[in-house]
Amino acid sequence: MGDQQKTRITVDIYGQQYAIVGTESSSHIRLVASIVDDKMREISAKNPTLDVTKLAVLTAVNFVHEYIKLKEEHDRLLQQTKKDE
Repeated sequence: MGDQQKTRITVDIYGQQYAIVGTESSSHIRLVASIVDDKMREISAKNPTLDVTKLAVLTAVNFVHEYIKLKEEHDRLLQQTKKDE
């Protein structure tokens, strides 16, 4: 990462400002923040009594669950592609 240009951007997630530093574009960082914000608001609407910490953890659990499902599907498709070759 030493030679890559770093982007620093302030985003709003669930009413809090966060300074994010990364090598991705500003638009990518904003998109990620927006998706996290949307998911937190979605979960909060269904569970209005959750405090912010529990809401953040539940949001993280949801994203990891989705990631694992997508990774399993990706691996399955790779295996299927190899069988078809």
